[in-house]
Parts: sequence; C-alpha cells; structure tokens
Amino acid sequence: MAEPLFTRVDRPVGKLVSDVIEGRVGLPDLQRPFVWKDSDVRDLLDSMLRGYPIGYCILWEAPDDQEEKKVSIGLNEKNYATPKELVIDGQQRLTALVSSMYGVPVKDQSFSDRTIRIAYDPIAREFHTWDAAIAKDAKYIPDLSAVFEAKRKNEATKFRREYIKRLNEANAKREVPELDDDGEAAVEDGINELLNLETTYVIPILSISNKADEEQMSQIFIRVNSGGTKLNEDDFIMTLLSVYEPETRQRIEDWCEDSHKPGVGTSYNALLTIKPSHVIRATVGLGFGRGRLRYARLILNGRDLETRETSVAKREENFEKFDAALDKVLDLNDWHAFINALGEAGYVNGGMVSSENTIPLTYAITLIAKHRFGITGMELQRIAKRWFSMAILTQMYTGNFESVFEQQMNSIDELTDADAFCAWIENEISSRLTDDYYGVTLPNELDKNKASGPVWNGFLAAQVVLGSRVLFNTSTVAQLLLPASSGTKKAYDKHHLFPANFLKNGPYEYAKDRRANFVCVDYQKNIYISDEDPKIYVAKFKEALGDEAYKTSCTENALPLGFENMEYLDFLKERRVLMSQMIKNAFSRL
Repeated sequence: MAEPLFTRVDRPVGKLVSDVIEGRVGLPDLQRPFVWKDSDVRDLLDSMLRGYPIGYCILWEAPDDQEEKKVSIGLNEKNYATPKELVIDGQQRLTALVSSMYGVPVKDQSFSDRTIRIAYDPIAREFHTWDAAIAKDAKYIPDLSAVFEAKRKNEATKFRREYIKRLNEANAKREVPELDDDGEAAVEDGINELLNLETTYVIPILSISNKADEEQMSQIFIRVNSGGTKLNEDDFIMTLLSVYEPETRQRIEDWCEDSHKPGVGTSYNALLTIKPSHVIRATVGLGFGRGRLRYARLILNGRDLETRETSVAKREENFEKFDAALDKVLDLNDWHAFINALGEAGYVNGGMVSSENTIPLTYAITLIAKHRFGITGMELQRIAKRWFSMAILTQMYTGNFESVFEQQMNSIDELTDADAFCAWIENEISSRLTDDYYGVTLPNELDKNKASGPVWNGFLAAQVVLGSRVLFNTSTVAQLLLPASSGTKKAYDKHHLFPANFLKNGPYEYAKDRRANFVCVDYQKNIYISDEDPKIYVAKFKEALGDEAYKTSCTENALPLGFENMEYLDFLKERRVLMSQMIKNAFSRL
C-alpha cells in the first residue's frame, strides 16, 4: 500500500479557531467575500450545540520549498509569521466560527467589513440571527461573541450576573416574576454549554501532507464526504497566491473590490461585478495562451505545460510571466476602453449580459490583439465590439465554454501577424453569424416565450446601436437602459404589444409571451397602455403624434406598419423577421 498522504488530526473547535486567529492555520476567506447568510451561521452553531456533525475540514501542510516567500493570511496581527497549514475545505465554516464566536470582521459581498452577529437564548438554548428587535429582547444575548470575550477576560460570572439582572428588570416591566433558583441555574447551564463548545465539540480534520500535489489533493477531496462548499480551481489558485505571491493576490482582490464601488481610477463598471476567476482567466489567456482555469493552477504550482514537469524554478518563472500579463490585464486605460467598446456595441448595463464569462474572455482576446499582434486604436475597438456581440448573441461562452476558448487559444497560437489575426477573427464571426442564423435560428429564438435572454438583449443592444427611440416616445432606448436612469423601479418596461389580458381566454393565449410580442417602453406608457386592444391604444398615439411619427416609431421598434390591425400570429411572424434584420443591421455598424 502506498504511504498515506493524510493524517487524522481532529481538533476542538476552540483550538482550530485559535490557530486561525494566531496565524498557524491560513484562512484566505477572511479576505474574500463571505457568501453565507446569517441564517446559515445560526444553523451551523445550532448543529454544534446539539452535537450534530458539520463535516470534515481539510488542511494542507504549507509547502516548504519556498519558505522565505510564505506569509501570514488574514486581517489581524498573527503570532505566527507564516501559516503551517492552509484551509482547503471548510473555509466558509471556519470563517463563520471565527467571526461569530470571536468578533473578527469578514468581507461581505460588496467587500465591506462586517462582523457576523448571532444572538443566543441561554435558557431555551436557541440561536437567532441578529436584528433590532432581538437586540432589545432581554432574553437574548444579542451577540454571542461577547460571551467568549468575557471568558477570555475571566469575567464569565460577571457577564452571567449582568444578563440575569437585565432579564429580571425586563420581566419586572412586563409584570413577570423574576428568575428563581432554577431559572438562574438554567441561565448558567445554557451559557456554560455555549462556552464548552470550544473544548467539547471536536471537528474532524484531515491534514494533507505537503508531499501531495494538487492532483492528489483533488482526488482526496473528491473521495471525502465533505460538508463544505465544493472545492474548485479558484480555491487552489487563491490559496497558492496567498502563500507564494500575496502581493499578486492582493492586487487581484483589490481590483475585484474596486469593481463594486464607483470611483475615479478604479475598475468599476456597469456591466460586471468582477471575481478573481475573471481576472485569472484573462491573465492566463493573455500570458500563457490557455483557456482552462485548471492551467492557471498548474502554472502557478510550477508546471511546465510542455514537458509536464513541476519545479520550483519553473514556478518562479511562471509567476514572473503571470505578473507581467496581470499588469496588462489590470491596466485601467485598456480596461475602460474595452468596457466603452461594449457600450458602443449596445451593451450598456449588466442586466443585458447573460453570460458573465463572455466579458473576461473577450477582454483576453482584445488584449492578445493589442499586445501580441500590435493592433490598436479603432481597429482594436472594432474587434472588441464585434467579437463580444457575436459571442453573447450566440452564447458561445456558455455551457462547455472552456473547451471553446481553449480551442481558440490554440488557433491563435498558430497565427503569425496582425493580418492573419484579423482574418481569423472575421472568419470565426462569419462562421457563426451566417445567413441561416439571421434567417432561421434568430427568428426561431424570437418565437420562444419570455422577453429575456441573449436574443432579446441582442435586440435591445441593436436598438441602442441604431439610436432607436422607445415606442411612441422621444427618449432613446439607450437613455432608459443606462443604470443611472432607474430609481427603485427600472426606467423602462417590457410591454406586450398585444396585451396579455387582451389575449387572455382567446385562441392565442398560449402565445401571449412570445419574445416578438414585447417592446421597450417607459414605464409610464406601460401603465397608460394597460390591457387595451392595440387598435385602441395605437389610435390614441397616432392622433397625438401624427402619421409620420407613428411610422418612425414602428420602424425603430421593428414593428410592421399597421401591426395593430394584423392577425396576431401573422404579426408575430412578420415582426420576428424585422427584429432579426434589425440585429443584423446593427451588427454591420460595429
């Protein structure tokens, strides 16, 4: 039998959390967005108090072949200069315990610091998520971390007495009897039971030897019935960066954090909330010509992708190459020029982007065009606009998108100059946006229910590119789609041209939500139109606007003239063709 790559080193929860706080155990999630809800943390603590299992934690002995490069991980000052073990599985659970039990702040989804507060009723032995009402309810300890702090200060008895006093005062106001001896004993037992979790609740831990590589680590993870968030490439990559290249990791984290908050000189944009995987995909695509995220992990661990050998020297070389590519990916001038190009392609808000990976992968293609083939200026913007529009419209980067991108990286690797690259781009586009696509595939997609998805968004983008105005209004579609145009309600609505209630109980009710039956209007007009017969509401607008304005509005919204008098199914058929033609015309403008 092969030598085991792991040992079982179960630890009481207090010891494990203490190791995290002191820095012996590295927990990268303290600096990454904490995705659990407070109710999840409450349920975790409840399971522990009841003695239920909460799953394994998997630790990885920190690699020791670059000892001088290892640094501590987390927010607070550490007793250990370098982590001895890294948390591979169980990061969210441990983050929840560190924050809720010891008051250590974590990052929320907007990268703002917050502390998880869970309330505790020591008499009923119940946990509750914190809110203002709970904070005022004397039967609860509003933040259970205060109990553990009192214990560390040797003030647990004082804390218990103050809690009983506060509860008795509240009971007196409600004309409820004070706690008797049994009640006070119940409080003491409940608080002790909570505090005893530190020593009595043992978390099962697998400690993986630093002799195990990532492939073996993956297999161990797969074969263990783990209760945490499933391990993915992102976990490995960010852990490696945390240990070997903390400055690189911090640059990626800062870039992602900046994308959430408007500000001058930041990565903020209206289309995408950036995640580390987005940055890493673009960097590995540009720097190494690879399309699968797993290659980033192999590269940063020192793998030579040609010889398949792993070494410290190759790791250092790869990190240098990765950092050089990252410099280009994080260039704010290039990034915002790229985002502006997508806006010129009609994609002006995040709700229009149905596949988030399309943005970083198109960005990688654009950076390759600039830095490998020397394409700049208007031609570079043209490539970005056309490639992104094609990719989002055809859903090229959904499903098995990594294989598609990997094949594209391989094809680009064989190109010799800018002319060859531009020819390849145009060939890829024309092979997907064929006459059959515009004449058959697109009309069929527009015949499906619900005004959502890439085809509907592609139609809106086409209206933006062509400067179309919303139905029977002077405002442009672009104006209403811009994020700044909306308050608590979107500035635009998707309106049924043949209202749903108008079609209700009729022979065409089954087709009332076809995409071709929708149009963009401002929400005031949507309210005004309501459920009226098209013949009625269109007549009102024609009288107010005049025939020419009516014709112009129909043209700009891909509507057949006289649509209000058409048979419904005939209208749908003709409008699908007009919408498809509008998308085609807009693409030709890019």
